[in-house]
Order: sequence, then C-alpha cells, then structure tokens
Amino acid sequence: MATNGSFYWNELMTRDAEAAKKFYGATLGWTFEPMEGGGGPTYWVAKVGDESVAGIYTIDADDADTGEGWFAYVAVNDLSTALARATSEGGEVVREPWDVPGVGRIAIVNDNAGNTLGWMTPAEQ
Repeated sequence: MATNGSFYWNELMTRDAEAAKKFYGATLGWTFEPMEGGGGPTYWVAKVGDESVAGIYTIDADDADTGEGWFAYVAVNDLSTALARATSEGGEVVREPWDVPGVGRIAIVNDNAGNTLGWMTPAEQ
C-alpha cells in the first residue's frame, strides 16, 4: 500500500505523445506500454524495466483549455476524508472523485492558494 501523503504517480499531459515517447525513450531509456482506456487516445505507461514510473496522456486536439506539462498525484488512504479536510482548510475539489479500474479512486484538488494536485486512493495490487 502506498504511504498516505506521498507522491504516487506522475503523468505528462501532451498534445504529441509520440514526440514525448521518443524524447523520454532516448534520454531516460523508458519503454512504453499502452493501457486499455475505453475509447479515447491511448494512455501510455512509461516503464524502467518492469517498473511503471509515469504515464503519458494525450490531450484532445480540440481541448484548448488544458495546458501541457507534468501533473502529479499524491496517495491518500481515504479519499472522502481527505477531500473533506481539504475543503475545510480552504481548498476546492475541482474534479469530483472517479474510479479508474485497476488504478484507484482519483480527485483533482486546488489547495488554499489555487495550486492543483491529484489525490488518489490507489487500487489494492
């Protein structure tokens, strides 16, 4: 189980996943496996050997509002309790929790200064 409050996952949100895969493959030696996602663009899992280290998410070409860049997720033991604490401390839930099968339950949170971070309760492995 992931440690509560620890950084757990990072993903690159990009409009050009192939260029990102080429760059990180050449510079860090990452390999990539597609993750079944159900319809949209392929989500790529970056690996070092057998270890999954990051994801690459392709932003829809029509989505002008989403910026490119790295996005981090922190593990929490109980997402509902963590979100209640966040809002009581001046934070905001900007995307309500959703489930990703085999990955976990995720929400997107702004802290009390407006900084955005993903919070997730990882699925039991």
